Amino acid sequence: MGAGFRHAVIVGKYQARGIRQVLEEIAHFLVGQGLEVSFERDTALNTGVTDFEAIDPQDMGQRCDIAVVVGGDGTMLGIARELARWKMPLVGINQGRLGFITDIAINQYKDALAPMMAGDYEEESRSMLQGEVWRDGDKIFEGLSLNDVVVSRGATASMVELRVDVDGDFVANMRADGLIVATPTGSTAYALSAGGPILHPAIGGWVMVPIASHTLSNRPIVLPDSGEVRIGIVAGKDVSANFDMHNLASLMIGDQVRVRRSAFKVRFLHPRGWSYYATLRRKLRWYEGVV
Repeated sequence: MGAGFRHAVIVGKYQARGIRQVLEEIAHFLVGQGLEVSFERDTALNTGVTDFEAIDPQDMGQRCDIAVVVGGDGTMLGIARELARWKMPLVGINQGRLGFITDIAINQYKDALAPMMAGDYEEESRSMLQGEVWRDGDKIFEGLSLNDVVVSRGATASMVELRVDVDGDFVANMRADGLIVATPTGSTAYALSAGGPILHPAIGGWVMVPIASHTLSNRPIVLPDSGEVRIGIVAGKDVSANFDMHNLASLMIGDQVRVRRSAFKVRFLHPRGWSYYATLRRKLRWYEGVV
């Protein structure tokens, strides 16, 4: 619950067919609610919207006080990483099937947004991962992830061998197709399909899930998010690290991927009455026994 918002920025999945009309409709609705409205620059350029100012993420962070994201969870992941450092709240409107983090149906956006823009909403914050790749004592890459950091084998390679340390303690050498370190938000994404557990977003933890482990006793483990996970490349060809599915290809033997909790969190706003469990029920089709 908070005061009303003044300046919204609209971010859209601009590849989606017919999105321009939807975005302009939402923009005019927000203007009607008394807000100033801008468009994220790539969204404006790729849809041809010219009635509203187009601004880049830095301007968004400095000038806007809420982002309205129209698309799927992938669209939300991308802009969430960009805006987290400015602590800007995000609200997600889904054009297709409702997502885990874009939870307002497009045909209900007016009923949902009107009270939210006036300050009546539910808010939650989600932790992020800070991932780095180190080679010969030098940091050669860093990136933020809202879902996960994944180290995995190349398409033609047989497997990877990874050395895992947590807070300086040796955990295991794992022979597998790869390894996922996921936030609670990411626990319902790739980690879930690899057999990992669902972590409630209020839990200060990560889930570490081997992908097709060659040892049946290598199981998913839930770790506290207060430390650092280090994943060393012991063996394997064409090994890559993915940060929310953004690729850093060709890790070398001896490289190390380091994962720790980011200093930034993502703020999600939901309509009043929103429920995490209702989202799980809908997305995972837990309908049995529901009247």
